[in-house]
Amino acid sequence: MSSSAPPPASQNPADRRTFVRTTLDLGDVLLHPWGRETAEPKRMLDGLIAAASDPLIALWNPLATADRSDALAWLESRDGGWDRGASASFAALTATDGALLGSVTLRWVDRADGLAMIGYWTLPTARGQGVATRATRAVTNWAFRTADARRIEIAHAVGNEASCRVAHRCGYLPEGTLRDSHRFGDGAYHDEHLHARLAIDPESTYPTGEPTTYCNPTTGRASDASQ
Repeated sequence: MSSSAPPPASQNPADRRTFVRTTLDLGDVLLHPWGRETAEPKRMLDGLIAAASDPLIALWNPLATADRSDALAWLESRDGGWDRGASASFAALTATDGALLGSVTLRWVDRADGLAMIGYWTLPTARGQGVATRATRAVTNWAFRTADARRIEIAHAVGNEASCRVAHRCGYLPEGTLRDSHRFGDGAYHDEHLHARLAIDPESTYPTGEPTTYCNPTTGRASDASQ
């Protein structure tokens, strides 16, 4: 459940397109806003440092959090995005002890038009458990419900099949392939599959378990190192 309430219907749509800090409760997982307050306990910073050194995250979603100073600067940047209502970055934490599982970030691409993009990553210990799928689905629904998002996109490298699975499980339909679209952590430009979900689309009913094969180079930057 979200602790935030939908904006009054009388608001101008442009005014409603602001991401407001909130915690999303998924039961065994909490999505807590990233920021300096998430730097305690110390393991939050250590978790960011560990994420930066993970080979899959370093390839598909490189983080500038190699040490504690960098990690604190990263958290300050997330705070700034929340302060401006321009981006919403959530740490996925275990509800029992607050251990870091991963991250989901939503940002406006064209705020006036209601166009946003979402990205996600998980630590190795959290992979294969549906964490990225559940978190991405929750943040997507929250954005449609509370921030008047019209369309949210996911773009992932063609080789990042785990991210493709997450996109499909969350109801993001494949729309095509973007050639040499983005330079990833290996320094090379990769083709990306583009997925999108509209506010008017039905909510996904895909389970979090292993789906059938979805992606292929003929059909389709959020970056998830795994689901």
